[in-house]
Amino acid sequence: MRCGQKQVATARMDGNSPTKLSGIPRSLFVFAIFYGGMVPLGGFLGAKQVALGPLAVEAGIFPFLTLIAVSSGVAQLHGREVANKLVAYGFVPLLVAIGLAYFVLQLPTDPGMYPPAKDAFPIIVGQSGRMMAAGVIAYGVSVSLNVWIFARLADASGRFAEVRGIVAAMLSQIVDTLIFITVSFYGVRPIWDLMLGQMLAKIVLSAVVVPLVIALVVRIGKRLDAKEVQA
Repeated sequence: MRCGQKQVATARMDGNSPTKLSGIPRSLFVFAIFYGGMVPLGGFLGAKQVALGPLAVEAGIFPFLTLIAVSSGVAQLHGREVANKLVAYGFVPLLVAIGLAYFVLQLPTDPGMYPPAKDAFPIIVGQSGRMMAAGVIAYGVSVSLNVWIFARLADASGRFAEVRGIVAAMLSQIVDTLIFITVSFYGVRPIWDLMLGQMLAKIVLSAVVVPLVIALVVRIGKRLDAKEVQA
């Protein structure tokens, strides 16, 4: 019997499917992939300002609040330490995306490229180095803070994950705004009015979006892990 066939046969005799993930819960595997894809998306969507009634906020808040909620959901399912690792590994796609964006901007543009797209691409993708640095710092501090607050509130109450998620998201988004606006615009333009508007919008969106996503993440995660146990 060949080595590969022998390993498969042994795995089946031990009751382990060869297609089953080893050493990592299925829910964590799925959410880690999803999380990694969402991390760099916030920087690109942030190029658009959206109006939500009287509130104005950069569109990057939507993937960022998703990251906040997913990290809270992972903390609820698998613990604070695992959620912190998820946040740390999130720097990989973020930094790779920034590097690739810079690399592509240095390449010569095809003269036949659609003119409006040719003009818009450097504006959308080519954020200043200061704003890129602000995004990286704000991501690391605010999402880590969110996981810490969420876990500490769990130690105090142990229940009501959605409520804990709202509190953690609101506080972390205030810190995120302080860091991002200060690093990006201090000394360039007045920042306090911009900060207050962004904070208000993010607090409102945190209360609306985060609890729904946390509930969905926890529900999907439990189903995925239950199926893994039955497999």
